[in-house]
Amino acid sequence: MKRSLALAMLLASSLAPPARAANEADYKAAYAAAEAASKEAAGMRNQWTVTVSALAAAKKAADGGDFDRAVAAAKEAEALAKASIFQATSEKDAWKAMEIR
Repeated sequence: MKRSLALAMLLASSLAPPARAANEADYKAAYAAAEAASKEAAGMRNQWTVTVSALAAAKKAADGGDFDRAVAAAKEAEALAKASIFQATSEKDAWKAMEIR
């Protein structure tokens, strides 16, 4: 229960609208953070496909000049990547408790 609540709060906070219009620098910073978290998740062999989709959506929005949407998608991708990292670390040894002996 605690994990799902923390995950829900993380996702909700990442989807909050920005107070001002985003610019290209905001997008690049958000995208770099999301890409780093995504690479970390991939290194753990637990990268979610929705993370990759959110990164692609961020890039597409930025290419179209919609930096508000690009930043929002990049922040969503970062939150998803961090959630997948959390899942990988919390379940690293949890499977042992479920193993039939």
